[in-house]
Amino acid sequence: MDRAQIVHENFLSRVASRDLPGGAPPLPGLSNPEAVALYRAQVLSRALDRTSRAMQKAGQGFYTIGSSGHEGMAAVAHALRPTDIAFLHYRDAAFQIARADQVPGQQIAWDMLLSFACSSEDPTSGGRHKVLGSRALTIPPQTSTIASHLPKAVGAAYSLGAARRHPPEHRQLPEDGIAMCSFGDASANHSTAQGAINTAGWTSVQSIPLPLLFVCEDNGIGISVKTPKGWIQASMQHRPGIRYFQANGLDIFETYAVARQAADYVRTRRKPAFLHLKTVRLYGHAGADVPTTYLSKVEVEADEANDPLLHSVRLLDQAGALSPDQALEIYKDTCARTDRISAQAATRPHLANAQEVAASLIPPKRVCKPTNGPGAEARAAAFGGDLRAMEDPQPMSRLINWALTDLMLEHGEIVCMGEDVGRKGGVYGVTQKLQQRFGPDRVIDTLLDEQSILGLAIGMGHNGFVPIPEIQFLAYLHNAEDQIRGEAATLPFFSNGQFTNPMVLRIAGLGYQKGFGGHFHNDNSLAVLRDIPGVIIACPSSGADAAQMLRECVRLAREEQRVVVFLEPIALYPMRDLHEAQDGGWMTVYPSPDQRIGLGEIGVHGDGKDLAIVTYGNGHYLSRQALPELQAAGLKTRIIDMRWLAPLPAEALLEATKGCKHVLIVDECRRTGSQSEALMTLFAEQSGIPAARVVAEDCFIATGPAYAAPLPSKDGIVAAALSLTGAAK
Repeated sequence: MDRAQIVHENFLSRVASRDLPGGAPPLPGLSNPEAVALYRAQVLSRALDRTSRAMQKAGQGFYTIGSSGHEGMAAVAHALRPTDIAFLHYRDAAFQIARADQVPGQQIAWDMLLSFACSSEDPTSGGRHKVLGSRALTIPPQTSTIASHLPKAVGAAYSLGAARRHPPEHRQLPEDGIAMCSFGDASANHSTAQGAINTAGWTSVQSIPLPLLFVCEDNGIGISVKTPKGWIQASMQHRPGIRYFQANGLDIFETYAVARQAADYVRTRRKPAFLHLKTVRLYGHAGADVPTTYLSKVEVEADEANDPLLHSVRLLDQAGALSPDQALEIYKDTCARTDRISAQAATRPHLANAQEVAASLIPPKRVCKPTNGPGAEARAAAFGGDLRAMEDPQPMSRLINWALTDLMLEHGEIVCMGEDVGRKGGVYGVTQKLQQRFGPDRVIDTLLDEQSILGLAIGMGHNGFVPIPEIQFLAYLHNAEDQIRGEAATLPFFSNGQFTNPMVLRIAGLGYQKGFGGHFHNDNSLAVLRDIPGVIIACPSSGADAAQMLRECVRLAREEQRVVVFLEPIALYPMRDLHEAQDGGWMTVYPSPDQRIGLGEIGVHGDGKDLAIVTYGNGHYLSRQALPELQAAGLKTRIIDMRWLAPLPAEALLEATKGCKHVLIVDECRRTGSQSEALMTLFAEQSGIPAARVVAEDCFIATGPAYAAPLPSKDGIVAAALSLTGAAK
């Protein structure tokens, strides 16, 4: 007999015989009808766990993590409002069920069973995963997250204060709302959780509003590894800026009273709190996990004896709200009802093909109020003397700065954030004067934690802002890449497009820095971004392109709710000359604010048919440097700037190379995992044009004179072109 059946039979026999665990009497705060409603939510959560296991055994359901032992979260839901955004632990079915009781018209059992069956009619994910979540209940869906949702909970909490000061057009959350996130004691040890909790405290001690409730459900174990006794309390009780609360999660009366106190503190003080709930874990971790393989039978049975449903039956009886016989009848009826409903849910349709599965990768477009751009007076006030300089060619860094200024003038919901972006104006001065122009609310100097920067952006996107976070260097994205891969990019997918977190992530990166580098500052690998479904990657090579592409990126985030990465080649920030010193050949004039380059629109320089060079970023600059030598060798050449790296502008590239005799791909990223692999495949499969590539070596980049040794060069491009075309013979 498995542990689920043992727990079930123990409940039936112990309630029938009045063999209930002891404990403190019920605290005041819950009326009898409220207490009974919470018990019903707990029982439904338990019944759904049992049903999901039965569905799995019958081949009608799929991987699931149960909530048994954590049913006390129903009382936490009751202490909050249904409009308080909640980022849930995967064991929080009882929370979602209790919240559904607060919103009329919910069919929570049916909805959750559709999710268990992975039916395409599942109102949360459309059949893509068994997830907790609901648009109507303000619960963005989560999968088996290990604390990765905490940074965005911090961001959502921050957005509540920011929206009071600068209400965005598409504001989602109420002015007096709070944010809540829940997680297990094992997840509390994850660096992501520690970073988010630290960020919350760091923000709070500066008196910046951050109405966030952390809820740690402490069942004492993470899969098979025990949490040291007293660890959570000892490590969280005295965090600066965060108020600590503790409750027995087996007691719905105590849990409600303490959760209400914590929620009121967060709501009135606009400061974060940490609610530590003692729970138990029943049935093991997930699926077919057998707890007795790593815990003694005595330990397993001790937790089972502390079944929170048994405690609830005792407490309801003591409160005069429900007799044990009535409680037992509710339990039996609920189990029978979920069995009946599951049989129906198992017959509902599933996703049928790859197109249906992928349909929610791209979020729905939203209607935005038309903007006429900033007026002349507003621009004059913001730019000052820079307006006169716009008549002259400028380097890329300055044009990006001006584009950001125009965009922030036009769209009040844009918020920039990152390390040193404010008072300092960024490591390379790209965000200079922005904080002076728009204030610290819209140009936010963050602490040094990439996960928190991206979490802040994701959370603010939940509340209608258009965040433009900055990661100082491409290599530092690896400290936080899961915030894009596991959170931002997956949210539309797992919510069937109902939740989005649009952003334009600015990253300074790529190679060719001579005196300031090493692999952390000269990272030339985009592989971690290229394979994330739904993410757009833009990489400009000139200042004018950068300004126009950035405007398109903001449009994509604002109107189409996309996650966009805007990769800025550091080496081209200050670039002025192309062939000779002081020729000014790589500077451009600032394009008027109404000009933009659309997604997938490539650039073509020249019309030669002997050779087409397909490139981007620094590769475009080097190819243009090589052009005179290629022309001198008699090669009529065109240079194609991809601009958009993902999704690959395949049709545009094929059209632009049509009629060319040879294609040379110049890719500053490494030979393995670079854009060049996809491009070689594209031309081999769909054009038949002979192709070759010039790429970086599979090597990190050094600092000093050897900085460019592993990277493509002008001379290397010339040599490869001559070899490919036969002109070298």
